[in-house]
Amino acid sequence: METVLQVFGICLILGVIIGFMAGLLGIGGGIIAVPALLHILPFVGVSAHFLPHVAIATSLAAIILTGLSSTRSHHKRSNIPWRLFKPMLPGFILGSISSGFISEYISANVLQQSFAIFVMLMAIQMAFPLGKQGEKEKLPSNILLFFSAAIVAIIAALMGIGGSVLLVPYLTFFGLQMRYAIGFSAASGLLIAVFGSVGYVLAGWNVHGLPQFTLGYIYIPALLGIVVSSTLTAPLGAKKVSVWPTNVLKKLFALLLLIIGLKLVTTG
Repeated sequence: METVLQVFGICLILGVIIGFMAGLLGIGGGIIAVPALLHILPFVGVSAHFLPHVAIATSLAAIILTGLSSTRSHHKRSNIPWRLFKPMLPGFILGSISSGFISEYISANVLQQSFAIFVMLMAIQMAFPLGKQGEKEKLPSNILLFFSAAIVAIIAALMGIGGSVLLVPYLTFFGLQMRYAIGFSAASGLLIAVFGSVGYVLAGWNVHGLPQFTLGYIYIPALLGIVVSSTLTAPLGAKKVSVWPTNVLKKLFALLLLIIGLKLVTTG
């Protein structure tokens, strides 16, 4: 029990960092949470066989509260094009729920290596943004939007992130205004986190060998530690956006992500 409380305390501190950086840089907490949890969770008995699954599932569940706050904020500012949910919502639900079951067929090592590569790609994207807004909105057909949503949801839920790093460049490529792309991604990320968490709970429900205090693949003490503090520090980070040199901070943070990704590759 003492070790569980220690992990909870560590995750409280981790949540402070996640919340502040999310508010400051507009990033999903999973990019910070998953690598940290990969090092923290073995202390409470999470075996190497289940480690990436539990880390990613816990990170995904932690995104729910952050996503809810962000979605409410964007809705108040009329930044969410709800019309896009008609073709894309079924894809988000299908992809995010199935991800938990798909992860069972991916070895722990491959899952960790995949996340490491993803982190390095996101580091490059953060340092040198690729997504630029088009001149005129020309979105693809509803069928393509459905399949795009399903693919984004699967990747996002498998990596334990909200999905905005994938959706924003995709939607702006087809000419959707940046503020609408960000608002829609925030709402979509909330859905992916909710249904993805459900998928990981169901997939891990009857799995033997998981430690106490897990709900499916989600480790509850770590989840509570992260969300309690991250919800308090996210607004503080948002306030510093106009004060601190955000572009410089993004490049420094991208360098940190690159180092984390390389370390995960070499230790996988």
